[in-house]
Amino acid sequence: MTQTIVEQLAKFSRASDFATLPSAVVDECKRIILDSVGCALAATNEPKGRIGIDYGRLTGGSGKATIIGTGDQVSMFGAAFANGELINALDMDAVLPPGHVAPYVIPGALAAGETVGASGKDLISAVALAHEMSYRLGKAMDYLRDTKDGKVSPPPVYGYSSTVFGATAAIARLKGGSEEIIANAIGIAGSIAPVNSQVAWFQHAPSSTIKYLLAGALTQAAMTAAHMAELGHRGDVQILDDREFGFPRFIGTRRWEPDGITADLGQVWRFPGESAFKPYPHCRILHALLDCLIEIVEEHDIQPAEIDGIKVWVEGFVEQPVWLNRKIEHVHDAQFSIAHGIALGAHRVTPGKDWQDPELVFGNSVLSLMDKVTHEIHPDYVQLLTGHGASRPAKIEVAARGKTFFGEKRYPKGSPSPDPASTMTTDELVTKFRHNAQGVIPAHNIDSVVASLLDLEHVADIGTVMSKLAGPATEHAHASRDAVAQD
Repeated sequence: MTQTIVEQLAKFSRASDFATLPSAVVDECKRIILDSVGCALAATNEPKGRIGIDYGRLTGGSGKATIIGTGDQVSMFGAAFANGELINALDMDAVLPPGHVAPYVIPGALAAGETVGASGKDLISAVALAHEMSYRLGKAMDYLRDTKDGKVSPPPVYGYSSTVFGATAAIARLKGGSEEIIANAIGIAGSIAPVNSQVAWFQHAPSSTIKYLLAGALTQAAMTAAHMAELGHRGDVQILDDREFGFPRFIGTRRWEPDGITADLGQVWRFPGESAFKPYPHCRILHALLDCLIEIVEEHDIQPAEIDGIKVWVEGFVEQPVWLNRKIEHVHDAQFSIAHGIALGAHRVTPGKDWQDPELVFGNSVLSLMDKVTHEIHPDYVQLLTGHGASRPAKIEVAARGKTFFGEKRYPKGSPSPDPASTMTTDELVTKFRHNAQGVIPAHNIDSVVASLLDLEHVADIGTVMSKLAGPATEHAHASRDAVAQD
């Protein structure tokens, strides 16, 4: 009897042992985990991050799972919610089709893994299967940067709800679920996935601070699905096979190409080829432009007050309110506004939590320069995008000192592309992590965490790494466990 897609995903999840993973998959998982933890640390004092922490504490009760940057140990439900919000708060986390994946799938894996005493190998396996599954589902559905007949064709309904399947499978696997339990969990996840409300978020500016999908909410759906299956609920294992009534229909995708979800599943790992990292805490649409802008102002030592105007050419689908917004009322708004992002980038502040410092975001220097920023759609956007999927073409002109300075890029820093310089190296990710962690955890822990995460396959209990992610005032909370765990 032919297995359903859900049953095949469950079989893949159960079979994805560390020993079966290619080295490139292992390395990419370690890079993604390192980057995600750093993004979470940087967000502990940001509004979205603080709310996530508060809610995680409120709902978490007692438990063995750590809220990153606090030292608090709560239930896996509370920690997963808080850490999802923390990872995504600065909008600096990794990018993978269907968009963002890490803040939805990593928090549950960390929380479940820490609770059951999982090893680094176990965590890597869970993160790998969750990313591969999310990527394959994302590629089977509408994509935000779709084109049709030579023009941009963004979908009318869109979002990242499909990551709930990988998030659920990772949790269920770490908790030791059988193939049958994982299949039921995945089937339940499809039935309770959050709605895809992202397009509404695009249209309503100033935008909702839950963003394109509240990370904490999806982690809770995944946690619920995994536990309901473990406790005996039966899931809908046909939910991904039914185009008329199943997940593709009610989640709102126009395109559904299910063959790609299961083709060579477990034999060919596809997600590392499109895994990208974000140097800037701003929507990815601006990154190539920020690369150009920062090169110009640094090379010529141009100060913001010297700039008479900045003109940028942007991606074809971004003429929507969330990106056109010039009404900056919340630091969150600064993550998406084209004009504000360019103005802020010209100030040469090291990317990270400082980009959301209210004194910078709402400062006269940034807001006055914002008024001098104009944009047009890049004329070759569709042609370059269809030529290579990593393309995010950008052009910029900076008028200053009576001159015009030009910059142009096709691929932003952080993306795997035909240009080797665009790839973000592990050393560069470590530098980003160190900056994000600075002042949040003790300096002596930063080196230890970096070393452990880059050598994660040799960590016997991931709780020993999580214990080092407490803030300076709370690091003693895990001291006894560290002493016991050391060999």
